[in-house]
Amino acid sequence: MTPKSYDEKMARIRAGAYRAGDFILVDAKDADISGGILTTGQRRGPDSTIAGNRTRQEFLAEMEALVAEKAVDVMLASAGNIERLVERGVFEGSSVTPAFRANETTDVWLNIRGGRYRETPAQPYRGADLSRARADLCLFSMTFNNDAAADVAMLEAYRTFRADARTAGKRHFLEVFNPNAETGFGVAETGAFVNDCIVRALASLTRAERPEFLKIVYNGRRALEELVTHDDTVVVGVMGGASGTHRDALEMVARAEASGARLAIFGRKINLAEHQLSLTKWMRAVADGDAKPEEAVRGYHGDLQRLGLRPDRELGVDNTITDAALREDGNL
Repeated sequence: MTPKSYDEKMARIRAGAYRAGDFILVDAKDADISGGILTTGQRRGPDSTIAGNRTRQEFLAEMEALVAEKAVDVMLASAGNIERLVERGVFEGSSVTPAFRANETTDVWLNIRGGRYRETPAQPYRGADLSRARADLCLFSMTFNNDAAADVAMLEAYRTFRADARTAGKRHFLEVFNPNAETGFGVAETGAFVNDCIVRALASLTRAERPEFLKIVYNGRRALEELVTHDDTVVVGVMGGASGTHRDALEMVARAEASGARLAIFGRKINLAEHQLSLTKWMRAVADGDAKPEEAVRGYHGDLQRLGLRPDRELGVDNTITDAALREDGNL
């Protein structure tokens, strides 16, 4: 079997032998679990202008192309779409690891037209049958809202999942979202709250029960460094935001890596890109220290120009930091 880059990199990370080139990139193509027709993203015309919504087949084709180019280390998708890709032999002879989303808390039900699910604290829900899923790595998601009843429901669901995952022979990584209900927290307070909830949730877990790694919101350099340094057995990754500029995404990769994160997981930022393969190439260059974020944005726009693609934002705008957590970090 072709070695998987994720397993090779993770082995070095866990052994304390992390080196340039070991930063792990995950493409989160699991948007369909957020519900509805619009989740596959926008189809682009010859010059990258918007030309309607992608079909499921087009969405799968984008995944297949990225796997073929080894653009990322892990391809995360819904259990149904991973099944389709496995049936097509997409991962055979590939260094890319398939992974599926094992649950979908209600705060990620973003794209159901007319839906109001985010107006109430997140509730746990798990649709995937672990025994039937066609990958051995999966994602479990939790959201803590400083609400005892809602948070206990999340923890109980995670406990049940872990037992089911062991029975099914599945490895998992743990995603923890920021609160989706009003807390009154600022960025720094949110980072501290989420960090404490994570440490509490992991405290009762034996080594065999623990997640492969964490996927968390980037709540600023201080919060990330606090979590990374607290327990050197926990591998931390950051998730990309839904909106913002390409500078935001590339800056997040650079700052996360410098703060001790060893993975970055981007979903909509890759899926909505004018040219997905080019963007992942520049993400990799930034993570490996081969380009600074501002250089990578210029390089990406240069690629778009050579490919005859129209950028969604003018270069000067796209090379601006707009993310609140990155702004709060200041100039590092």
